[in-house]
Amino acid sequence: MTDTHALYAVSPVDGRYGGRTAPLSPYASEAALMRARVRVEVEYLIALAELEETPLSLADDEREQLRSLYQGFAEEDARLIKKLEVEGHAEFEATNHDVKAVEYFIRHHLPEGSDASPWIHFGLTSEDVNNLAHRLLVRDAVEAVLLPALYEVRDALEEMAREHRDVPMLARTHGQPATPTTFGKEMAVYAARLGQATGRIDAATENLRGKLGGASGTYAAHVAAYPDVDWPAFARAFVTDLGLEFEPLTTQVNPCDDLAALFDALRGANDVLLDLDLDIWLYVSDRYLGQEAVEGETGSSTMPHKVNPIDFENSEGNLSKANSDLTFLADYVTTSRLQRDLSDSTVKRNIGAAFAHCLIGYTKTTAGLGKVVPNEHVMAEELESTPEIIGEAVQTILRREGQEDAYEQVKALTRGRDVTLTDFRELFDDLEVSEDVREELRALTPESYTGVADALVDDLED
Repeated sequence: MTDTHALYAVSPVDGRYGGRTAPLSPYASEAALMRARVRVEVEYLIALAELEETPLSLADDEREQLRSLYQGFAEEDARLIKKLEVEGHAEFEATNHDVKAVEYFIRHHLPEGSDASPWIHFGLTSEDVNNLAHRLLVRDAVEAVLLPALYEVRDALEEMAREHRDVPMLARTHGQPATPTTFGKEMAVYAARLGQATGRIDAATENLRGKLGGASGTYAAHVAAYPDVDWPAFARAFVTDLGLEFEPLTTQVNPCDDLAALFDALRGANDVLLDLDLDIWLYVSDRYLGQEAVEGETGSSTMPHKVNPIDFENSEGNLSKANSDLTFLADYVTTSRLQRDLSDSTVKRNIGAAFAHCLIGYTKTTAGLGKVVPNEHVMAEELESTPEIIGEAVQTILRREGQEDAYEQVKALTRGRDVTLTDFRELFDDLEVSEDVREELRALTPESYTGVADALVDDLED
């Protein structure tokens, strides 16, 4: 992508963020869709040649030449298909139909004297080709680009969790001081959630389902031509050979519940990262996290001192946009008027844009995590200034000792008041407990009241 093109791109995913979204181009561009359609058509032609009932025969060199059409698919091939669609080429008039243009492209490249031409797209509807092509591209985009980017975020979180597992930090519930935790344990929570989310994405990707049932999902044209062939079995073998699950019951369109499940799974992972982005932003705001200043970077046009959490803010914006798109896609692709309408074709062309916003969000979060470091001094200061948080431990120990009004005693001391550890120790002196319990209570400090937070990080290894 040239700088000039980026400056005049209509969408930021191909303009400002073009460098970040480029890995999706082999799976989300129109040329990629053309290549995938050629692959489906070629492999279908070869599969027909393997049927005993058809007179079609393809020698090994013919099969190799046909497969080279998609294996070596280049820019000039994409341009030729587009020309066949909008202008026509050689003996072919303009098709004004993108799938028909692919059919003519393959015909154009058949060896001289080949009898395969009538068998290209034999008995198929365009949706037979499109539903398989889209799923092949979506599967590969998720597996080759999106999931690895999510794994990078998860790995960064796991590294932070282990490195800072024992760094005590004030927790907040309802925005108020609460039982302390450790910074590492909080990052471990996000790493675990993201691990579960990527598992759901992986499962949804493995369950992508293809159809090959003809114009109304009945194999009518196939059966009319060769009634003795078990066409549903042929279709099942063909679809599964492409690495997809088989969908036997369809109209002209594949119902797309599988795509909706994948979009929902991606949205779930994005929700985890949105939650992380918000928390990290607040930690930076509270100075719990310091940020690495990038040489030459401007944080504010008017305030020279600022180092803004721009990566997390950027991630938040892009993931929110991605989720909006993914929700729309999941809702839309699962509906079609009667046996089909064409609106889904237009909508599916926007899957790449949704994936692009996901990818930008993932890479921005990873970049942001690489720049933040826990400010242990600030965390320690805040723990020391909120001794009331040991109140939970105090009343729990006293309950253990059989004191029914333990909660009420601590509430009277701490609720709505500024208290010190000295105040607590005066309370301890007045309690009717053994000296061992009194010493146990006196040993309580905010920074040590973290339970087994550091050990919980080890659950990431499970």
